[in-house]
Amino acid sequence: MIRLKSAGVSLAQRQRARPQPCRWCGRDVTDTGMGRRRQYCRQSCRQRAYEQRAMITRGDAAALPADVVVLSADEAADLSDRVYQVRCAAEDVATALDEGAGATELRQLCDELMKAARAADGWRRVGV
Repeated sequence: MIRLKSAGVSLAQRQRARPQPCRWCGRDVTDTGMGRRRQYCRQSCRQRAYEQRAMITRGDAAALPADVVVLSADEAADLSDRVYQVRCAAEDVATALDEGAGATELRQLCDELMKAARAADGWRRVGV
């Protein structure tokens, strides 16, 4: 077995280099490099997560179930737009396959599809 040496980069440093999503909205959270990692990208996201946890633990009649996801109208419209872009990219791939497109064109279309899917994926993470 061959052991590769990383150029002076520790495992902890490599793990911190990965962007961490906000536990409320899914945006990337900036890392200060010291101390514990932040879990939320903004104070408002931290507040919304706290409010949701508080409603669940209080047992209010108006409390939302633990698995519910709440989006503003703008966030819902943005998510809908991103899902539509994924659908259009998938339809482009299917059309190219039906028309007998070459491998390079299919690779480009698949890259566009993956780009749209990644953009649509960051809308909300589980585990608030």
